[in-house]
Amino acid sequence: MTKSAALRIRIEPSLHRQFITTCKAQDVKASQVLRDFMRQFVAQNAEGKQIQLLKEDKK
Repeated sequence: MTKSAALRIRIEPSLHRQFITTCKAQDVKASQVLRDFMRQFVAQNAEGKQIQLLKEDKK
């Protein structure tokens, strides 16, 4: 998978430190955790939209 887009977010410094510390403790890269979360979030919300669209078609 080619990675060519970037996302910049602002978070509290304490949350950033906790996140990085937790990722290091689990021996995972922070970027991979965020990509995994984003994929899961998109998949879960796409499923909800598909269900909603099917309900609207029946009206």
